Amino acid sequence: MARTRYQVGGGSLSLAALPAAALRATLREGYGASDLRRDIVAGVVVGVIALPLSMALAIAVGVPPQHGIYTAIVAGAIVALLGGSRTQVTGPTAAFIVILAPIQARFGLSGLLVSGMIAGALLVFMGLLRLGRLIEFIPHPVTTGFTAGIATVIAVLQLGDLLGIDLPAGAVHFPERALDLVRSAGSAQVQEAFVGGLTLLLLLALPRLAPRVPPALIALPVAALVAVVLGRIDPGFSVATIAGRFQTEIGNTVVAGIPRQPPLPVWPWAGLSTLGLPELRELLPGAFAIAVLGAIESLLSAVVADGMTHTKHDPDAELIALGVGNLITPFFGGIPATGAIARTAACVGSGGRSPIAAATHAVVVLMVVLMLAPLIGYVPMSALAALLLVVAWNMTEAKHFLRILKVAPTSDALVLVVCYVLTVFTDMVLAISVGVVLASLLFMRRMVEVAHAELIEGEHPALPRPLPDGVLVYDVSGPLFFGAAEKAMAALGQLGEGARVLIMRLHDVPAIDSTGLVALESALDALWRRGTLAILCGLRPQPARVLRGAGLVESAGRLLMRSDIRAALDTAEAHVLPGDEQAPAGTAS
Repeated sequence: MARTRYQVGGGSLSLAALPAAALRATLREGYGASDLRRDIVAGVVVGVIALPLSMALAIAVGVPPQHGIYTAIVAGAIVALLGGSRTQVTGPTAAFIVILAPIQARFGLSGLLVSGMIAGALLVFMGLLRLGRLIEFIPHPVTTGFTAGIATVIAVLQLGDLLGIDLPAGAVHFPERALDLVRSAGSAQVQEAFVGGLTLLLLLALPRLAPRVPPALIALPVAALVAVVLGRIDPGFSVATIAGRFQTEIGNTVVAGIPRQPPLPVWPWAGLSTLGLPELRELLPGAFAIAVLGAIESLLSAVVADGMTHTKHDPDAELIALGVGNLITPFFGGIPATGAIARTAACVGSGGRSPIAAATHAVVVLMVVLMLAPLIGYVPMSALAALLLVVAWNMTEAKHFLRILKVAPTSDALVLVVCYVLTVFTDMVLAISVGVVLASLLFMRRMVEVAHAELIEGEHPALPRPLPDGVLVYDVSGPLFFGAAEKAMAALGQLGEGARVLIMRLHDVPAIDSTGLVALESALDALWRRGTLAILCGLRPQPARVLRGAGLVESAGRLLMRSDIRAALDTAEAHVLPGDEQAPAGTAS
């Protein structure tokens, strides 16, 4: 039987205990040689998966591939060791492409690195404010809509490299780039399409043929080998490669492809002519988008890992670690990073059980770069585009998308479609903002529908005995939130002139907000002005705390509070009936 392990969740750990929360919890439970072996094996597997993805994602953003590798190495190690999730793997992700590519196109690599630093500071701030749990309240249609939109953008934009289409420079936003792709379709190259198609076929077939082997580990080397062999056979056969597309100047030497060196310290802002308040103000919206998406994706990935490992992550510790990682990574040339769901799932599936597995993956990526950097330069660009196409398809979660459209309420389907369209044709920040606002408005409407109030007089099955003349029961159910509170209290205007006591039965009211409090206070004032005694009964803990905080206390002849309906009836009868007509306490009809 699987053993469920829970580490302390957000909100209960002190700030001093948040750094390395997951690692500390793992070591406290006991960590032996067999655990280390499993973590190392998992780290090797994830490192092999992460290397080509890191290069492809950096290229998709518009920067040389080594910057994606540096992200996997530096952020992958820092966030793993400092974070609140045991098996989370951090690095560059596909979801960031739609945010980072426009920033890079407008401000260059240095602007992108500085944006990552600002986002890191925002993430640390979010963690210190204990905002990790709030991410859980973003509705599923919102996350599904913008994820599918991101996947669509990624997939379409990869068609350029996949088919060898020569695209004009300058376009930043997706609609313009997609239009350029259509206009330039005639420049497609058969050689690029062949290598890209072969890679795509291998990536799709290998999971069935060799399920234990990462598909990219076979598909990309095969694509590179085929391109080299065909180039030797036919000098006219030529495809774009990493080494042919990217060069790095080290000292006075130009290195083709990826430099054979570890991440080295750099000043992130070195490429900016100035870095003052005006520049920071321009970078802030993009940095905010990076922070929000990074928080959402990382915490969603951590939740997935919890479900696979029967553990519980600390969201605030994870946010702080992610922020620290994004603050430090730019000083080594790394682009923004977040939790990667696919790599995290691969880590768990390969036996990883602690942050050491994710830290090992960073070491593996570093070792591969130091030993095999020249060979990586032979990987065709069309092969990397094929890899990103598969990543984009997996991101869409097409079955979930179509299921929401088919079975969910129309309002949820509307939120899904709006988020998808806005992500594709505008930007993700607007998509999430509009989606959350729409979902919140729909939630408030549903709360109004859920809230119910009934005015009872005489006999009723829910009452222990008949009500005497002049006594009414107002049975309220559902939370007294914005909108619902006004609806629930509105029926009190129907009271007749003979009402001497009104019992408000509130045992089915789980919560009340400030709007509900104001509505209740207004109703109680109206009852007092007409000379009707109000008795509140069955108050649950949260509403009781709110009323005490507002100063609503018992007042003779105006407001009384009782624990249940029987006690409230006894008090009401004592108020309206002579002593010899009162029913004995506990009498049932």
